[in-house]
Amino acid sequence: MQLRYFRRLRVPMIAAVAAFGLAASASAQTSTIVIAPTAPPPPRVESVPSPPQATQTMAWQAGHWAWNGSAWSWDEGQYVPAPQTTAVWEPGHWAQQDNGYVWVDGHWGG
Repeated sequence: MQLRYFRRLRVPMIAAVAAFGLAASASAQTSTIVIAPTAPPPPRVESVPSPPQATQTMAWQAGHWAWNGSAWSWDEGQYVPAPQTTAVWEPGHWAQQDNGYVWVDGHWGG
């Protein structure tokens, strides 16, 4: 899956954490913020295939629209291994902000 961005800001997570007065680890990670000028199109209807034969639990991550800097492109859904059998995938989504639409990454919960 190729990631596409309109505008990206690389923010050291250690700085972001420090800015909020929280304890930070010694290893800095970066996060990419994706901002699109318009709302994405409605989601496509995907046919979810049967999960692959695997030794661990697999979860379907639905496809979503990605902004490539000038147009929307579809990133197809895929199966990924769950970190634990009780984990639940919480999908990413586009959130409207004052400066456009911001991509909020999906994550594992549970």
